Amino acid sequence: MMPIRLVVVDDHALFRAGLISLLSEMNEFQLVGEASDGEGAIDLVRKAKPDVVLMDVNMPGIGGVEAVRQLRKSETCRILMLTISKNNEDLFGALSAGADGYILKDAEPDELRKTIGLVSQGMFVLSPQVTRQVVQAIGSDQNKLQDSGLSSREMEVLDCLAQGKTTIQIARELFISENTVKTHVRHILEKLGASNRAEAVSKAIQMGLIG
Repeated sequence: MMPIRLVVVDDHALFRAGLISLLSEMNEFQLVGEASDGEGAIDLVRKAKPDVVLMDVNMPGIGGVEAVRQLRKSETCRILMLTISKNNEDLFGALSAGADGYILKDAEPDELRKTIGLVSQGMFVLSPQVTRQVVQAIGSDQNKLQDSGLSSREMEVLDCLAQGKTTIQIARELFISENTVKTHVRHILEKLGASNRAEAVSKAIQMGLIG
């Protein structure tokens, strides 16, 4: 199996060096570059074409969220936010920009390893701590639900998406087929005008469906 090609982006040199050292001990990963700010990340990713980018949120210059937004215009790599910030504005800003996951820097090495692997496979992953924030924001306002055009079942699927659950997990929880889940997700994206699952969750929050 080919190693997962990584780019690490963080403005704190000591943390960046420690993270790179940790990742170098994991055979499934290959570091292809590092950057200390959003601008550098954009240039590096366009040249190195990594599989996954580990991106800090708060950095000098344009910052991680804006870097994600710009990279999404042309790059297909997966982007995992790796940060200390539990701030809702940072969290939902990153998801709206198109991040594929959001994990805190105090994660255990095995959790980080697993998360990178899942994100590289196309899954959407949140740290347990921020997952709780998203779940707590889930609302039940029926008027807002009607305005969105989402059905009750689609709201259930959206709730699961907000928890970072995979298609298989959603199917098992709701006792429906994986194809049915995919159909619901497609309808959710269409109705919310979102291009991916993370953006759908963020837009639902902005619309008041969540929160």
